[in-house]
Amino acid sequence: MASLKIQGGRRLHGTIAVEGNKNAALPLLAACLLTPETCELRNVPRIRDVSVMIQLLRSLGAEVEGEGTPTLRVTCRTVTSSQPDPSLVGRLRGSVLLMGALLGRTGHARLATPGGDFPARRTITTHLRALKSMGARLTPEADANSLDAGDGLTAASIYLLEASVTGTETALLAASAAKGVTEIRNAACEPHVAELAEFLAAMGARIEGIGMSTIRVEGSPRLRGATHTLRGDYIEAASWAVVGAITTGEVEVRGAHASDLEPTMCVLAEMGLDFDSEDGRLLVRPSPLKAVKRITTGLWPGFPSDIVSLVTVLATQAEGRTLVHDWMYELRLFALEQLSAMRADLFLCDSHRIIVTGRTHLCGRALDSRDIRSGMALIAAALAADGVSTVAEIETVERGYANVVERLKSLGAEVERTS
Repeated sequence: MASLKIQGGRRLHGTIAVEGNKNAALPLLAACLLTPETCELRNVPRIRDVSVMIQLLRSLGAEVEGEGTPTLRVTCRTVTSSQPDPSLVGRLRGSVLLMGALLGRTGHARLATPGGDFPARRTITTHLRALKSMGARLTPEADANSLDAGDGLTAASIYLLEASVTGTETALLAASAAKGVTEIRNAACEPHVAELAEFLAAMGARIEGIGMSTIRVEGSPRLRGATHTLRGDYIEAASWAVVGAITTGEVEVRGAHASDLEPTMCVLAEMGLDFDSEDGRLLVRPSPLKAVKRITTGLWPGFPSDIVSLVTVLATQAEGRTLVHDWMYELRLFALEQLSAMRADLFLCDSHRIIVTGRTHLCGRALDSRDIRSGMALIAAALAADGVSTVAEIETVERGYANVVERLKSLGAEVERTS
C-alpha cells in the first residue's frame, strides 16, 4: 500500500478536466454482457474500479479492448460462466450489477458478497426483490446468492422499497432482457441511472420515463451493440472545486454539466463560495467562507451523499457552526473523526450527523483513507493544513479519482507518493 505525503498551506491554481462518471461506467460495462455484439464506451474514467469491472467481465468470457484508455470496446459473444470471480467481487460494490445482466443474458447468476465501501452495512435486498419479482428463484448460500430464471425473466410491476441507485440499475438491466413490459416505481433519478437507460434504449430496449421515478421497460429478446459517450463526473468536478476552495485558490474544472453540479454548487454558494458555472466549465475563486445552519443529503436532485465528506472538511474553514446530516448512509462520517487530531472543532452526534465549528487552522497529521470520498476529503484537509500530512492507502482514493497525484501537482500542490 502507498501513502500520499502532502505539504499543506499552498494555494492551488490551474485547470483540471474530469473524466466520465464513475457511477455510470460500472453499470454501462455490466450492460455490455446483455448482447453478443460489440459495444463501445467513450470518455471512460481510468480508475481502479473500472479496471476491476473489466477483469470481472473477462472472467465471464468478454473481450475488452482499450483498457487504460478513455475508449473501451466490449464484446461478449459467449458467456462462459454465471459466477463472477469472487475475489474480484469482494473488491467492488458495483459487481452487484452483474446479477441483472447475467440473469438477462443466461438466466443464471451466482454472486459472492460484494465488497467496496462499507460492505457490511450496504445490503442488496432491493436488488434481490426486484429480480425475484421478474421470476428469478433465489437460493441463499453461505458465501453467495444463487439465482435461476429458468426459461428467462418475465415482466413485472415493481415498487422499490428504497430508491437505490444500483437497485434501480439492476432492475433496468434485467428488465431490458425480460419478456413483456416492466414498470419500476420509486426508481432512482440520478443522471447516471438515466445514462444507463439511454444506453439500454440504444441497444434495443424500449424505455419510457428516463430520468423519472417511474420507468417502463419493454425488453428485447436480442439486444444489439451500441456506442455511448459518458457524461463528465459531477462528483469528481465538485471534489476538485472543494480542493480549490479550501486552499483559497483559483481552480477551473472542465467537463461536467452545470445541471448535474447544481445541487452541490447551490450549497457551496450558501457557504459564500465565489464561482462561475456553465456547461463544461466551473471556475472557483478565493472566497471568505461562512457556515450554513444545516446541510442535509437527499435523493436526487438533493445534495449528494458522495460530497458530504468533502463539504464537512470545507466547513472547518467556514466562520460559524454547521450541522451536516447524511441520513442516507451510516459510517461515512466516522472517517472524519481524524480531523479532530488536526485541531478541527467537530462533534459527532451519531453515525449520521456531525457538527462543525469553524474557522480553525488545521495542522498536519498522519491520516488514512476509509473510503473513496473520505479519502479525497482528507487530502483536501491536508492541503489546507499547516505542515506535513500523510494520507495512507492512496489506492482507495484512486478507485474513484484517476491520476490524483499528477493532477494535484499540476495545480501546484506539493505532494509525493511514498511506499
